[in-house]
Amino acid sequence: MKFRPCIDIKNGKVVQIVGSTLQESRAEAPDTAITNFESSHDSSYFAKLYKNNAIYGGHVISLGSGNHDAVISALHAFAGGLQFGGGINPDNAAIYLDAGASHVIVTSYLFSDGDIDMDRVKLLVKKIGKKNLVLDFSCRKRDEEYWIVTDRWQKFTKVSVNQKNLEQFAKYCDEFLVHGVDVEGKMAGIESYLVEILGRYSPIPVTYAGGVKSFSDLDLVKRIGCDRVDLTIGSALDIFGGTIPYKEVVKWHKSNQ
Repeated sequence: MKFRPCIDIKNGKVVQIVGSTLQESRAEAPDTAITNFESSHDSSYFAKLYKNNAIYGGHVISLGSGNHDAVISALHAFAGGLQFGGGINPDNAAIYLDAGASHVIVTSYLFSDGDIDMDRVKLLVKKIGKKNLVLDFSCRKRDEEYWIVTDRWQKFTKVSVNQKNLEQFAKYCDEFLVHGVDVEGKMAGIESYLVEILGRYSPIPVTYAGGVKSFSDLDLVKRIGCDRVDLTIGSALDIFGGTIPYKEVVKWHKSNQ
């Protein structure tokens, strides 16, 4: 199990938000996203921090428009060490890989009428290769199952996170990224059952994010995820205004490798 860092960018700033409050951007509607934290440091500051600590495999996520320069700055600062997600499609994926992203992370592009469009999946693989692709299966719980959500985590699809789907789509990507959207940014506890599903059934590396509230959650995820699920911590870290010491998390990460 590894710690996977993050850099979430909104309006060009590094932030931490409550994921379930993020809405589609519309000119006539106000921004309703609840922001837990906005940094005075730019994106490259955090990228260099992770690089200096040799923490690879984190993700840079663009939350909406106006973030291109901040994204590129982070990718340049830690070339090969960070993944990027946010509006990725076959036409722009290579831009971010060329800028230094190790992988691109994709969700919404893959879906049509609530289901995964395999032609789109195969086109992406053809364009950039399986080894450069992360599928984002961020999900919300409904009727005792976890369903993948798209369009800023607001639209439920017809695809759930289960053994069959994890095994099927692992054939087309290098990793999965899964946010427990209903707890994302709330620091009130992880989606334990979701972590168990990922640990039991994902045949490829998978990273879980959402709800971490204390340092002990590292050991919890390690245990219930069968030491096979990596963990992202955002709002709860002291570098993002929380209480969990980033330096202690780095020590934990290195001692567990």
